[in-house]
Amino acid sequence: MRNTVRNATYACALILKDGKALLGRRSHFRANYPNCWDFIGGKVEEGEEPEQTLKRELGEELAINPLCMIYFYTIEDIHVSVEEPPTYLFFRVENWEGGEPTINNHEHSDLEWFSFRQACDLSNLALPEYRALLKAALR
Repeated sequence: MRNTVRNATYACALILKDGKALLGRRSHFRANYPNCWDFIGGKVEEGEEPEQTLKRELGEELAINPLCMIYFYTIEDIHVSVEEPPTYLFFRVENWEGGEPTINNHEHSDLEWFSFRQACDLSNLALPEYRALLKAALR
C-alpha cells in the first residue's frame, strides 16, 4: 500500500493459491510499516471504485490482472490515526492472468506465499489485525 493517508480508503488483495496467501515485504524506505509483511493494494483515487483500484494496483505492483475480486473484510487502521483512520477494504483474489505474481515496482522488497498459520506467526506483520483477517479466511 502507498503512504497511508488519514481518512483515506484503500483496496487490498487477499491473494490465495493452494491454501496459501501472498504477502509482500514493504521496502525499507516506505514511510509506513517499513520492512513489514503486508497485503498488496493501494489508495482508492477520486472517481475510482475499489475494484478498479485493486485491478490497477495488482497490475502495477505484481504484473497480474485479477479475474475475480470478492469483497471479504474491512480494517480501520487506528495505528495511523484514531480520529481519522484509513480504511482497508480486502478482496479475495483466487484467479488472475499474467502468471506467477512478481515484484513489478519498488514498493516491496520480497514476495512470499504463507500458510495461514505461518502468516499469523510472523512477528513483523504490518498490522496485528491481519491475524483476525487471516483467521476469518479459514472459515
